[in-house]
Order: sequence, then C-alpha cells, then structure tokens
Amino acid sequence: MLHLMQYLRLPLPEDIAKAKDAGDFDRALKLTDIRLCDPAQSEAMKKRLLLEKEILSRLPGEYPYSEEEALALIQKEIPDFTQEELDAWMDRGDADWFMVNGKRHLQDRFFDSMKKVYPSLAKRAGEEPASSDLLDENISSMKENGSAAWKIHLRHTLRIKDEAFEKGKVLVHLPIPAECQNMSDIHILKTEPQDVYIAPSNSESRTVSWSVNLTENSPFAVEYEYLSTVNYSNPDPSEAVIRTYEIEEAVPELVITPLIRALAEELAGEETNPLLKARRFYDFVTERVTYSFMREYITLGHIGDYCASRLRGDCGVQALLFIELCRCAGIPAKWQSGKYVTPEYTCNHDWAMFYIEPWGWLFADCSFGGSAYRAGAKERHDFYFGNLDPFRMAANNALMKEFTPPKQHWRIDPYDNQSGEAEYEHRGLRHDELISECEVIEMKKVR
Repeated sequence: MLHLMQYLRLPLPEDIAKAKDAGDFDRALKLTDIRLCDPAQSEAMKKRLLLEKEILSRLPGEYPYSEEEALALIQKEIPDFTQEELDAWMDRGDADWFMVNGKRHLQDRFFDSMKKVYPSLAKRAGEEPASSDLLDENISSMKENGSAAWKIHLRHTLRIKDEAFEKGKVLVHLPIPAECQNMSDIHILKTEPQDVYIAPSNSESRTVSWSVNLTENSPFAVEYEYLSTVNYSNPDPSEAVIRTYEIEEAVPELVITPLIRALAEELAGEETNPLLKARRFYDFVTERVTYSFMREYITLGHIGDYCASRLRGDCGVQALLFIELCRCAGIPAKWQSGKYVTPEYTCNHDWAMFYIEPWGWLFADCSFGGSAYRAGAKERHDFYFGNLDPFRMAANNALMKEFTPPKQHWRIDPYDNQSGEAEYEHRGLRHDELISECEVIEMKKVR
C-alpha cells in the first residue's frame, strides 16, 4: 500500500473536501465511493481516492472528545479550569480540534500535550516537570571526553488484544537496531516464537518478523542488545566547505512544496555557509514551532507544510520540516528514528541528520532542542544542533521503506516503524488492537 502514498499530493474533489472539513465523514466516504465507480475518473485520481478512504477511516477516531467531554476531562485534574480557558487554548492552536458531525472535537491526547509543553498547566494538575539531569550530565561528559557509549539491552513485546484476536495466519514485525553511524555490536538474544526472520543489519527499516498460524493468543517478543556510540561535535562555521548539493525530491515523503521553498529562502536570506543556514532552520523549528502530540501522520497531508503553517508538531513532524528545509537549500538531510531509552523507561522518538563538509553527517534533534529552548537551557539547545545523546535505539534510517517480508495491508504507520505492526491475511491490525511494550533490561555506560 505504500505506493499509494505518492498520490497524497493530488487535490481532493471539492465536494469530498467540503464534507471532510465539515466532519461529515459518512458523506465523504459515500462521495469517494461514487467517484471511484465513475469511469470518467483518471487512474491517478482513483488512487488518490483509495488513499483518502484509508484516511477517512482513521480520522474520526483521532478526535473522540466533544468540547463538553474535553472540559470534563481537564476538570478531573484541574477543577477550576473554565470553558473560556479551553476556548483560548483551542484558538491558539495548543488544543488540537477537528470538526466531527458539525461540532468541534478534541484530539485524543490534547490534554497530555498541553501539560507536556506548559509547566504552569502541569503544575495546576499536580504534576512535576520531567527532569533533564540525565541529558545535562551526558552533555558535560561528552564535552569532557569527546564521546559517549552505552551498552543497552531491551525487550520488545507485541500482543494482539483479546477482542481483536482471530485464529489463523498472522504476520508480525517488530523494530530492531540497524547498523548505522550510532548503532553497532548488535546482538539478537532471544525471540518468542523462535522461528523468526531477521532482516539484514543494513536494512533502512529493520525488523524481526514472524509469519505463523496462531491457535491461541500468544505474544511476540524480541530481546536484543547493542552499543550506542556518539561523538561530540562542535563545528566551526569558518571551517565549513561552501557547497550546495543537487538533491532530488523523494516522493512522496520529502517533497519540496512552494511553502517549504519560500520559508527556506526567507530563513537563509543571503547566507551561503551551509552550517549557518542549517542552524537558522534549526532555530526556526526549535524556537517557533510548539511541540504537540499528533494524530496519525497519514491524516496530516504534507507533513512539512502542516508544521510550517500551523507551527505545531511532535518530534517527527519537526524533524521532517528541518529535513525538508535543509534539502531545499542543497544540504543533504535524512531521517532517523526508533526509541529514546533511559534506565526508567523507553518511548518512541524521531530525529534528523544533515551533511556538512568536512564533518560529514551531523545530528539534529529539534524536539529536544525545542524543550531546552522553552526551559531557557541554552547549552542543551545548542548541543542538539550537531549532536545526539547515546540514549537511543535507531531502527529506521529512512522514511517510508518497505519491510522484509513486505506487508500486504495498510501499515499502522506508513512513514515509520517504532511500536511494531501486525496483520491477518484479510486485514491489517490497528494500533488500538495491539499492546506494544518495550522494557529496559539493562543500561551500562561504557565511556
């Protein structure tokens, strides 16, 4: 199904777009089916409509809360929170909403997103801000020693929820570390079941996979260890090689739109030094884009445009905007993602890499840089332009790459893979039908 994603660039027929924007999803689906049966439609538009059917099937579930339900949800933790406050949050774009059947509904994680970004709101809810001690200690250590390396041992388990379980053949993929600049000495220690396919170590989206007949609802698990190594970089702009690369668009995931081109030109101005241009792009994303949890990426349209126009985005949306700005300016840039790992927990995370001579590939983590900027932590903000901490598991070194063996149905996330995927022969399973858990077995600093 990944081949259909390139048709996301095509506009929808006006009546379907009107129904979708009004939140009349049943009508939008009905009109889509009518257009698909019309022999006058071009093959390209039919493929765009097939893609839209998948988007329309996912979009309503992303916005489960009416305004009344959203306010009640907040008031469980902040009793004095008012409707006027909620209106203000929505008007500023900090509480994501969409029309559903003619009424505003709020995104599934809107409140968690607000608390994550605004400490004053988290404090009203009785929550303490997350500590940055581990990151700050690592920055000091890397500056002193020139690098950091951690041996990390993880266990990732995927289970189908009982209500979604069916006897029969199932194909399951779980992400594992891929050999790359910051991942080495990778060992697959254990798999359950044992009969498993392990993708080559240089796969751009590396997984272990099972294709088995299930008679009972058993979990799938992989246990692995690896060495995460990063070198400290403090590039001097005066040493940068002034060079512009001819970079082709990567359809559909990295398309340079008019908005991206205009923004890149505005930010770069008369600057010719690629390192300084990349820093201007980083500063825009980290200082002017506010972190926000996102609905499913497939429903966002062109992600770079979404971020540049709305000035909101999570780690992946921010990384994509930075990558597209760099590529538009002739600076090679690419995607990396997997997990952020600490001794206490793991979470999905995305970041970017960009290429500047004579240093080669450098890292940029815009969401970590953005949180540092909001906290007034200048040293940490500067660090995440050109550097990365070692608390990572990188499974994906490119966007929208097919698995081995490939899936036959729509992926939960066509862009990336961090939590795992599963499908029956007749349909793919959705994220709310699976339980994905990643456990830290051991983390040990090597240097």
